[in-house]
Amino acid sequence: MSSPDQHVSSLAKQARELFVVHVGRALPELVKACDTRLTAILDQPGPARDMQARRDAWSAFQKNQTTWLNQSRKALQRTLLPRFSSSGNSTLSMPGRLELVAEGAIDDQILASRLAMRVLDAASTELNELRLRVQHLEKRQELPRGDVLLPDVMARILVDQWLDVQIPREAWPLIQDALAPVLADKMLSAYKAANEFLVSSGVMKEIDLQALVKRTPGTQTGRAADRKPGQPNSGSGSAGLDGGAAVGSRTGFEQGHSGMPSSVMGVNDETRLMTSSTPLARARMRAQGVVGRLKRMLLDKVGGDFEATQLSPPSPALQQAMQQSMAVVRTDAGLPLSGGSGTGAVYVDASHVDRAATALRERAAELKQAASTPTEKATVEVVALMFQSILAEERISPSVRVWFARLQIPVLRVALAEPEFFSALQHPARRLIDRMGSCVLGFESSVSSAALEAEIKRVVQVIEQYPETGRRVFQLVFDEFQKFLSTYLSERGSASRFVTVAQQVEQKEILSVQYTIELRKLLNDMPVRDEVREFLFKVWVDVLAVASVKYGLKHEETGSLKQVASDLLWAASAKPNRNDRARVIQQLPGLLQRLRQGMGLLGYPPGMQDQHIKSVSDTLADAFMSRTEAISQESLDNLSERLAHLEDYLPESGVGDLDLDNDSIEMITGVDASNIEVINQGGSQPNEAMRAWAVELQIGSWFGLDHNGKLNSVQFAWRSDRGQLYMFVSNTGRCFLIQANRVASYLQAGLLVPSEEEALTVRATRDALAKLDANPERLLG
Repeated sequence: MSSPDQHVSSLAKQARELFVVHVGRALPELVKACDTRLTAILDQPGPARDMQARRDAWSAFQKNQTTWLNQSRKALQRTLLPRFSSSGNSTLSMPGRLELVAEGAIDDQILASRLAMRVLDAASTELNELRLRVQHLEKRQELPRGDVLLPDVMARILVDQWLDVQIPREAWPLIQDALAPVLADKMLSAYKAANEFLVSSGVMKEIDLQALVKRTPGTQTGRAADRKPGQPNSGSGSAGLDGGAAVGSRTGFEQGHSGMPSSVMGVNDETRLMTSSTPLARARMRAQGVVGRLKRMLLDKVGGDFEATQLSPPSPALQQAMQQSMAVVRTDAGLPLSGGSGTGAVYVDASHVDRAATALRERAAELKQAASTPTEKATVEVVALMFQSILAEERISPSVRVWFARLQIPVLRVALAEPEFFSALQHPARRLIDRMGSCVLGFESSVSSAALEAEIKRVVQVIEQYPETGRRVFQLVFDEFQKFLSTYLSERGSASRFVTVAQQVEQKEILSVQYTIELRKLLNDMPVRDEVREFLFKVWVDVLAVASVKYGLKHEETGSLKQVASDLLWAASAKPNRNDRARVIQQLPGLLQRLRQGMGLLGYPPGMQDQHIKSVSDTLADAFMSRTEAISQESLDNLSERLAHLEDYLPESGVGDLDLDNDSIEMITGVDASNIEVINQGGSQPNEAMRAWAVELQIGSWFGLDHNGKLNSVQFAWRSDRGQLYMFVSNTGRCFLIQANRVASYLQAGLLVPSEEEALTVRATRDALAKLDANPERLLG
């Protein structure tokens, strides 16, 4: 007869097996989604290189898709073996142990992390509940890193097997957008099936989330009370959903680790938690925990018909009351009604916000009286409490808060019509408010932005004009606001000038690196003296890169400088016959003059130019005396042709760190760089989670930047097209230019800290929960 402990362990094992069965059945659909995507893009027009890459990806997938399916299924089954880890090892890595990382391993992990986050967005609620039940059964504080239930494990299986069957890594981005929604849907179904099995077996039929939230002394539930307006919470190292994520100011369920108080965590535990998943994923788990608590409270207080009754339209009395309230709020919410398309700039202070808050409370009381069902009363109350929290946020300027106030009734309409509003973090209404909030929470009292406030005003007025469209209008204006941010922040003030500069600098540095790579390939088998080889790699590739940026890739001057490289190589090869020596004597003065002109583009002083010319001239003298090896004319002709079209052979992949400083910016662009600071030192070696976090940073979010011992409040204003450079702008207009890898380093070291721990609506939800916990009767009263 089995013991109770054995029965409990068996239930957890069966839940995992059931999950694996469901996911395994979905693998053919994943393969089909990839096949459909690659076939659909096969004949899309584009550059010849892109079209060839798509053909290669399609061909490789057709050849290996069955093998990928079978190996993925086997790898999935292996996760059920004891002590399996996500890396496929039989034992878990020991904390603090140093290990060699294979080339490309970080890139593979980033690919898997992005796919896992897509799954987490769709399935976080079911995953959290399943995790709690399994941890309860196994008496764990968290799931092991290689547990098959974690999204990153499944994502890594798919990526690893994709590469193992020799499908190019470059093909993965082509299918990820098609693969992700299918995988998310199937894993959500698998999580639900495992949860239903455990509930039917009597395991935690009801989960008391509030009892699972454990906090250490001094940890605050809401925003830090002693933080000054506009001051970033640099000590917590945490972030909102727009800014990125947190690395540990909260514990318990909201941190994604079931009820584990930080007082029992050691340094190794904390480090492991920081690196086992992306900070953004952990922030989403915490936020999902907050909205999950709200949803369960509503289900508990209102009853099981909460979601069902939301599917029907509001009662006629409430509908009429909302229409009346909409008209009243427009004219009595603290801000004069202004028509037209102007900025709508009016003097607004704290008294207007108080007036708006009072008006909204009165409207909420009237709406609750008009409500005819418990669901309607609860929805009105929760939305009202959320907007009370938003209006109380003193770090948002009064003029913006009164525009936010006008959104309460449109948001209430959406909340009444759509059950998922209270539990879906990606709901357009939430995303819009969070996105606008992340941009304006960094304002200080002395800073104003008429253009941004005008855009917020326009967004609100569009929503008011189309109140019946609900989700659609919120999605529409959210997309428009995103487009506005993509240009507004990089086109205002000093940033507008330096964005163009930064783009040129990035292009030059990337071309320098890529020209060097390609030139090394061309000269690999040629007998070229070290002096000439070093000059080409250390000097002339920079000349070509600067010329390409300054004149253009196809400009005649750029082509002429490329020809100089071919002429130099010819002149440096042995000259055994008289005709070649006569030709060298004739061309040498012009060649040396062209070399000086090229070095002049780099700003080399005459003394430095003389040193390089002397080194090259000595080599040419040896060639004249046939003391160097000869290069065949065919090789030189091939080299010249390749150099003339060098940009056609440049790879698309990243090139690592760029050699940037203020002097190089001024040299490349001729622009005074005194108000732009290039950050190329500091931080710590970032792991793949921090790199993924850096990629997810949202334009417009505010951060605390600790640089050279000074804390700056900065806004993320621009990311280059290639994702190599980031620009942050302070309230004083000073620009900080940071490479992507350095951004990840600063995030990991806590030198770049998001100003907000949580998104605006998540914090408002938390505040609403605190008030309902203190006074539950107000929900239906």
